[in-house]
Amino acid sequence: MSVYTRVEADDLRALLADYAVGELEDFAGISAGITNTNYFVDTSLGRWVLTLFEQVDEAELPFFMQLMDHLAGHGVPCAHPVARNDGGFLSRVRGRPAALVYRLNGASVETPDAQHCRSLGGVVAEMHRAVASFTPAQRNARDLDWISAAAERLEGMMPAEEHAVLADEIAFQQAAAGDLYAELPAAVIHADLFRDNVLFDQNRVSGLIDFYYACHDYLLFDLAVICNDWAFDDDEHYCPTHWQAFMTAYTRRRTPDAAEVAAWPAMLRAAALRFWASRLIDAYFPMSGEVVHIKDPAPFKRLLLAHRADPPALVP
Repeated sequence: MSVYTRVEADDLRALLADYAVGELEDFAGISAGITNTNYFVDTSLGRWVLTLFEQVDEAELPFFMQLMDHLAGHGVPCAHPVARNDGGFLSRVRGRPAALVYRLNGASVETPDAQHCRSLGGVVAEMHRAVASFTPAQRNARDLDWISAAAERLEGMMPAEEHAVLADEIAFQQAAAGDLYAELPAAVIHADLFRDNVLFDQNRVSGLIDFYYACHDYLLFDLAVICNDWAFDDDEHYCPTHWQAFMTAYTRRRTPDAAEVAAWPAMLRAAALRFWASRLIDAYFPMSGEVVHIKDPAPFKRLLLAHRADPPALVP
């Protein structure tokens, strides 16, 4: 949630005229995150989040709005787009496509404990159940083809030894896609459920946010992304009690099948590879903006190497 595009009060007043949300009272840029420009917006009738989409294909945006609306309608606590006076969800601000979203209570946690993970496990399982009735589908914009293209861009820029690891893992994942992953359950997933995309009110999840990498992919990929961030501390040490708490709550509502258990070690590597590649691109080809937040790629390289050597089990 970096700030690439500066928004002024007059921009917001013009935007709010298309919504029944009251008059502008205050606003502030949100500096956390990476991809889009985000602002907190306070009005006389409530508190909202404005997102200006900086990199997403505009044709894909209705999918994200429909997904968030669907999940909210099925009781999943998540960011929910505000309808305009004309019934649509999308607007334009400073030439960028934009959406106004209900601001949820709670805050993200930098250092989750087992209770946080347990609450998240139940919510993710309910999300995975709710998407069974969601028919729109959209490809993963950061799939293996994208990662392969990123590796080509990075060749000659990053250390040769690191690039060799990147290329080797891509080859492994290409083989797994036609073998280990062939029978995996798939549906629309969040694909980016890091700690900063989950809000808590005390120890309970109050909302999932930032669905703008959501796509039709393996349910197991969602779990691998979560394990890589929630079950490992900032020094990449595995926290088995965190993962056990998450999976205990998750499996009460949805039980992974045999194909998912077999593919789990490879999928942990796939999730680490995807975010290593993304952060490498952000680091070597940064976007310009007023406040740009670039995250260190190195932890995901180390996590990938750790999974190649000794991955944790899916069900502890």
